[in-house]
Amino acid sequence: MGFLSRFFKSETSIESPLKWDMHSHILFGIDDGSKSLDYSLLMAERFIRNGYSKIIATPHIMGDYYPNNRVIIEEKLNHLNLALKEHDLPLEVHAAAEYYMDEFFLEKVRSKEDLLTFHDNHILVETSFMNRPVFFKQLFFEIRTLGLNPILAHPERYIYFQENYEDIEEIVQSGVKMQINLLSLSGYYSPGAKKLAQWLIKQGYYDFLGTDAHSNDHLDLIQEVYKSKIFNSIDFDKVENTRL
Repeated sequence: MGFLSRFFKSETSIESPLKWDMHSHILFGIDDGSKSLDYSLLMAERFIRNGYSKIIATPHIMGDYYPNNRVIIEEKLNHLNLALKEHDLPLEVHAAAEYYMDEFFLEKVRSKEDLLTFHDNHILVETSFMNRPVFFKQLFFEIRTLGLNPILAHPERYIYFQENYEDIEEIVQSGVKMQINLLSLSGYYSPGAKKLAQWLIKQGYYDFLGTDAHSNDHLDLIQEVYKSKIFNSIDFDKVENTRL
């Protein structure tokens, strides 16, 4: 096991109501998350330490920047799962994707491409942090016509929502599910993201909680989130992670 052995003798896992994660970048070498198989194994150890037993890896698919597809993602998933078994790490890992809502994704939807989904045809999507796509509502409509259930990743991080909460209510009422990043509750991204995350929780506008973990630093910081007042105010019966 080499240098990894000392990390796998970690302390007891933290108790958390979240046993399953549905947004992470643990697959190695295909986006801005883990850069190597060894690092993915270290992330797996951190997930276990944080009380997780099952995660869904969601690497970015973003035009020419992260041109991932089912074949690339499933190959990395297979490599990671073999290594987890070899090192006797009790973490169940599956894979979907985090699709960037651009013209490339619009074409995938309209051509009825075999998209990567999880649990009852849920599909995770994101947008630019600064600007709402011009075809935002239309694309959500077209996703649903394919029988897919869209989840908007980390809505609290989008500047265009931070400046206009009413737009979120419109999207929620249209049937789009919301996934809040745990680190947003700590103010890790920005005060605006934390404020909006708190508002979403107060309004009950959340369906999933995700780590969006790109690194061990993210997973270590989440341990502090577990202790926060806002985290402990969440109605975990409402959180769909618990039913994946």
